[in-house]
Amino acid sequence: MPERARRCESAVVISDAEKPTILVTGAAGYVGSHVVNQLLRKGYAVRAAIRSERRAQEVLDTVASEGLDRDDVDFAVADLTADEGWPEAVAGARYVLHVASPFPTDAPQNDDDIIIPAHQGTLRVLRHARDAGCAKVVLTSSFAAVGYSPKTSDQWSEQDWTDPDDDNTAYIRSKAIAERAAWDFISREGGGLQLTTLVPVGIFGPTIGTHVSTSVKFIQSMLTGELKRVVPQYFGVVDVRDVATAHLQAMTNDDASNERILLVADGPPQSFLAIATILRDSLGEAAWQVTTDEYSELEVRQLAETVPALREALTQLGKQPQISNAKAMSILGWKPRPVAETIRDTARSLIARGLV
Repeated sequence: MPERARRCESAVVISDAEKPTILVTGAAGYVGSHVVNQLLRKGYAVRAAIRSERRAQEVLDTVASEGLDRDDVDFAVADLTADEGWPEAVAGARYVLHVASPFPTDAPQNDDDIIIPAHQGTLRVLRHARDAGCAKVVLTSSFAAVGYSPKTSDQWSEQDWTDPDDDNTAYIRSKAIAERAAWDFISREGGGLQLTTLVPVGIFGPTIGTHVSTSVKFIQSMLTGELKRVVPQYFGVVDVRDVATAHLQAMTNDDASNERILLVADGPPQSFLAIATILRDSLGEAAWQVTTDEYSELEVRQLAETVPALREALTQLGKQPQISNAKAMSILGWKPRPVAETIRDTARSLIARGLV
């Protein structure tokens, strides 16, 4: 493991005698698979909440591919849309890492198809965690819950919120609604349950399972030449490995309880052109199909009228968001990787897995 990774993930390992069970939702997903593997490396017992039994093999295959012990993982079948299975899922778990959230591959026919599972699913997890006597829930939120409402400044912090009534995509609205609902639940009926919400920006970094996230698909489509032009949009970048590390840090850190914490790498915001430059500089001939052709802002506004996927970019055009990670560094002792390392490792993992 690289030296920087060792520093980020820490060397503390839990002994068998004190090995608590950690419930992870979304364990088969991009972030969840990294969370599971880091927990196993630290010696925790992992219970993966999965929507169906067929997802269990995906989790086990990912664990085995990293040389970790599959015997330290068990499973609970529980869906965010129903109470069935959740009492068993949370039973005996000390902490719950709620990573799962509905993410559409295409624009939904009805916004509620995304919003209701995210909202009600979050409340369902919190309610069952409270009733089971779990110590803390760490909820994976998103910058979608922070930075997609009009603002005169480009400075963003944990104090900012996306207004769910604004004209945004269903996914953006769902993240704002779900996180607000979580905080309302804790304040009104949380009992002794503690909550930390982690708010990552655009997540990149190596894929270790079969799942290729939406952000990683951008890198994939750049490398294959499928993406011919890019949107002139600036955004924060964070490494999936550092996001996973933050979950473990927040889980056991009392100072992180009842805190909202942004996760973003150091440095200025990135653009797709900046990412293209990193790919070309670090991969050489392997990046020969990476485009450097960019849409104008006017073209994006016109195309967004007929291409739903571009709606999300509209609120960000012309902005260069300055996003602070001071809270993560001060409370968690979090140390993010450089953006160039993250983008390079994303591409190399895609190449190594034959995905480009």
